[in-house]
Amino acid sequence: MSDRTGIFAGDDPFAIARSWLAEAESTEINDPNAIALATVNPDGLPNVRMVLLKDIEAEAFVFYTNYESVKAQELDGAGRAAFVMHWKSLRRQIRVRGLVSREDGPQADDYYHSRSLKSRLGAWASKQSQPLASRTALMAEVAKVTATKGPNPSRPPFWGGFRLRPVEIEFWADGAFRLHDRFVWRCNKPGDSWEIQRLNP
Repeated sequence: MSDRTGIFAGDDPFAIARSWLAEAESTEINDPNAIALATVNPDGLPNVRMVLLKDIEAEAFVFYTNYESVKAQELDGAGRAAFVMHWKSLRRQIRVRGLVSREDGPQADDYYHSRSLKSRLGAWASKQSQPLASRTALMAEVAKVTATKGPNPSRPPFWGGFRLRPVEIEFWADGAFRLHDRFVWRCNKPGDSWEIQRLNP
């Protein structure tokens, strides 16, 4: 019989993740939806950076980026990734591993148009991860894009989303004397039924 109660209750890990994120939105000072996203290059060398998670769907986590960035190239190349969300204020974290695919349709369009105008223009101006001569050069590109794209720019063809469909989700909550609570949800492939297990801290 499971001893999961309270913040771990229920069999849907996405519902638990949404609940924890909602709590963090009232306790974290900045960016409660920040995730440390891990990818690997063709040689298997890991790469980690902070990204903002924008949606927790029924079976996936969604974030957005420039498709010409190193991050996107590694996501496309490996087809899999991992991330961790950590909330110091709540003393909780969620670890996720799974398969990735692009979100390059109407949902990406809708999110792009929900951003501020300056952020939309910035997406056009930035050649993410590429060498940059100076801050002045970047701002000149922003001015150029502002003059040519108008007040309602379309989503750049090189910018969109990624959807991570997990095969493993682990929830961790701080416990007294470092006897933390850890539960992991695992499945053979995205969409399969979950196996839930408590782990030693």
